[in-house]
Amino acid sequence: MHEPSMSSVDGLAEALGRPVSDREGLTTEGTIVAHWHYLDYFTDGDRTWTSAEWAQHLDDPRRLHPFPATYRGDPRVIFHASVRLHPKDRELTPAEWSEVGYRLARVAGIAPPGDPNPGRWIAVRDQSHRLDLLASLIREDGNRAAPPRQVHHVLAAECRRIEADLGLLSPREHHVSPFKANMLAATQPTTEHLDPGTAAHLSDEAHRHLAIARRLMERAGQHLGAPVPSPSPLLPAGFPAPRSPRGL
Repeated sequence: MHEPSMSSVDGLAEALGRPVSDREGLTTEGTIVAHWHYLDYFTDGDRTWTSAEWAQHLDDPRRLHPFPATYRGDPRVIFHASVRLHPKDRELTPAEWSEVGYRLARVAGIAPPGDPNPGRWIAVRDQSHRLDLLASLIREDGNRAAPPRQVHHVLAAECRRIEADLGLLSPREHHVSPFKANMLAATQPTTEHLDPGTAAHLSDEAHRHLAIARRLMERAGQHLGAPVPSPSPLLPAGFPAPRSPRGL
């Protein structure tokens, strides 16, 4: 867990390992491995934005809704958490990294299942060994998100589950206190006795299908009912959203 901040620029720069730039493009087919499900309203199919535009996209809710940003005098509304692979862990596939991003966003209260007005978030993976979750705590309905108490313990417990599900190294290798590992039931990865090449292939296939199923479910949820709800209280239902943040 990182300290909350007022802007996503520093967090995104740390995730990339270099400064945020208005010349470098990041895409949802590469560096942005997972994201909030209303992103389509703002991209209009064009998901190649500069890193500066991605940072602006996360920071915009604070400018649109300044009062929730000062709730209890705390204007720090950018949530930032990162996870790292142990040097001896196997490499994860893009689909597995995407699954990690979605799971962390759910348990952190950033993207609760079925929430019609979640906050904006992206999972960034540009360094081979780590993934960063960056999110605005200002939801699209103007309210401030409420992550669970002791969210760092909740994220640690989910990381233990992910390690078990993906057959990664045990918590001891990550210097995690034993009580966090005991917060969940023991789960043995199904690929534990398979050949490493076969296990990686099966894991990639399973997580790729999970990612496709999630996208289909999210699109179905968006289109249930008429008209489709607007992702922002400033836009009426069914109103076409801006194509990209360049004009904001």
